[in-house]
Amino acid sequence: MQVVITILTILLVLVSITLIVLVMMQEGNERGLSGSIAGGFSESSYAAKNSGRTREGKLRKFTRIALACFIVFALAINILQQFVK
Repeated sequence: MQVVITILTILLVLVSITLIVLVMMQEGNERGLSGSIAGGFSESSYAAKNSGRTREGKLRKFTRIALACFIVFALAINILQQFVK
């Protein structure tokens, strides 16, 4: 059981590093004064509909996947450590 916990801990560290890198690669949501006045993308614009195909959209998607993996690994480690005691 300890081997599984060790493997999950190593995976958790790798996912944590990946998550940090993905978050640092994303651009900020600050659009300045023009973004606050114009409101950014409208729901019907071409850019809003295809934002998932851009680099930012892909980074956002991979960040969510890495976050889900982080939560699953952390919970699995916690549950397995309860059985070891």
